[in-house]
Amino acid sequence: MRQDTKILHEQFCQELNAADNSAAIEQLRVKYLGKKGPIQDLMKSLRDASVEDKKAMGKEVNDLKELIASMLEQADRNAREKEIAAQLENEKIDVTLDGRKRFVGRKHPINEVMDEILEILIGMGFSVQYGPDIDTDYYNFEVLNFSADHPARDMQDTFYVEPNVLLRTHTSNIQARVMELHKPPIRIVAPGTAFRNETITARSHVFFHQIEGLYIDKKVTFADLLATLEELFKKLFTSDVSVRFRPSYFPFVEPGMEVDISCLNCQGNGCQLCKHTGWLEVAGAGLVHPEVLKNGGIDPEEFSGYAWGMGVERIVMLKRGIKDIRLFAENDLRFLQQFDSI
Repeated sequence: MRQDTKILHEQFCQELNAADNSAAIEQLRVKYLGKKGPIQDLMKSLRDASVEDKKAMGKEVNDLKELIASMLEQADRNAREKEIAAQLENEKIDVTLDGRKRFVGRKHPINEVMDEILEILIGMGFSVQYGPDIDTDYYNFEVLNFSADHPARDMQDTFYVEPNVLLRTHTSNIQARVMELHKPPIRIVAPGTAFRNETITARSHVFFHQIEGLYIDKKVTFADLLATLEELFKKLFTSDVSVRFRPSYFPFVEPGMEVDISCLNCQGNGCQLCKHTGWLEVAGAGLVHPEVLKNGGIDPEEFSGYAWGMGVERIVMLKRGIKDIRLFAENDLRFLQQFDSI
């Protein structure tokens, strides 16, 4: 037995000296101390020894087992220290270098301007109301005095999810919901996303962001509407802008108008963004049509009101000098990271 343990010890030492990494040392551990290893075979051979020899032979095998385990542990510790030292050597840190720049997150330009507009309007006494992006034909069209044959109902302009259910084409779908739940005076703004099946160009997209304004009370006049919009644009733009109002038709207002702002991109001289007119349309507005008030459960003989809808992207383009509306939806960091807070 002594001769066997001596040979085994010498063999182990030779293989241990050849092991130069922790993985090779782990393989030796399995080879010598595993269930099918030579140490285990020696333990099994004790069954054939006499009672007198078992105690001495058992001690000899246990001593060898403990010695091998101790040598493996020390070798593994040394190998790991060398590996860590080599890793640190290859991963030296130059403390004189500048730290890595961490980019601070910021709002998307659209959200930033929308929040700015809402803050101004809240300061003017408006409350914020939200509505569904997917709505019924009733709230999106019928209650707003759209006739059954109005072009906006056609599939060419509107995304229908199923018959009489669609992606809202404006945030005006919130008007009737508010009128059904609240009695005048009503002074609300409704921000959100709208969807229209349009050709994607530098000036238009299939989805856009809008802020709808609605004010209903006794003796509300067109002058109130003009004053509200002029005050909003005065606070929204730091530089002086010219505002013009053009008569226009919308089924849910009477009379109706469109609101244009002088193009800040070309200073009114004409460019691709404004179609070389020097003006950019930013809103549609007018006095709430009596039929819309009736549909909302409000007596048009007692109350009147005004409503307007503003495209947020157009405002951002004016404030930031952006010439292509498609850039907002591409999530290109090269575009987004160039904007600091307004």
